[in-house]
Amino acid sequence: MLIIPAIDLKDGKCVRLKQGVMSTATVFSDDPGAMAQQWLAQGARRLHVVDLNGAAAGRPRNENAIKAIVAAVGEKLPVQLGGGVRDLDTIESLLDSGVSYVIVGTAAVKTPGFLHDACTAFAGHVMVALDAKDGRVAVDGWSKMTGHEVSDLAKKFQDYGVEAIIYTDIGRDGMMTGVNVEATVTLARKLTVPVIASGGITGLDDIRALCAVQEEGITGAITGRAVYEGKLNFAEAQKLADDLSRNG
Repeated sequence: MLIIPAIDLKDGKCVRLKQGVMSTATVFSDDPGAMAQQWLAQGARRLHVVDLNGAAAGRPRNENAIKAIVAAVGEKLPVQLGGGVRDLDTIESLLDSGVSYVIVGTAAVKTPGFLHDACTAFAGHVMVALDAKDGRVAVDGWSKMTGHEVSDLAKKFQDYGVEAIIYTDIGRDGMMTGVNVEATVTLARKLTVPVIASGGITGLDDIRALCAVQEEGITGAITGRAVYEGKLNFAEAQKLADDLSRNG
């Protein structure tokens, strides 16, 4: 089980939001490269980066910050990045810049043909982020709810060849209320591709709960606010996950 620290970028700075609302941004660092190095030093084995401005604009907006992160850790720490990925040229540019995995969110739901083309052109490098509340998928930076069931879309995208599904319970993201293990397991059981849990991780109990069900296909957990506010010690969390995985 990978514990994956998140770096959310807004106006070139590292921030955290509550439930995806941009006006709730708390700035944690104005040096994304140094923040990435910090997670590498603490033993991270992957980094989750979101271009928040890009998600709102429909194309990447924090290119300099992304370049700084990749320059700082890219050779040692795979970076998965989302936010504003809406066309093949953007994917190609990001992968060429050193990003390891590109995450498609809104565009996967709105233009599934694009996702299919992306999985074909960049096999092994495309993930999908499905953000949901009460089992229904949200798009456009969580501002709009759709009628799509998470599991239905996930199965379709799995057939396209996505590398993994990142599942976020948007009712819990940034709220420090605990991860929605039940919903994550329900989704993972319906898929053969890996599921990465996101949203609501608060402490080591969440790590224990996810590790207990990792054999269902849950391979990672993204954490943001908890590690930035000191509620969760990242190195301790990854060590616990490693120990639990080893002892099974």
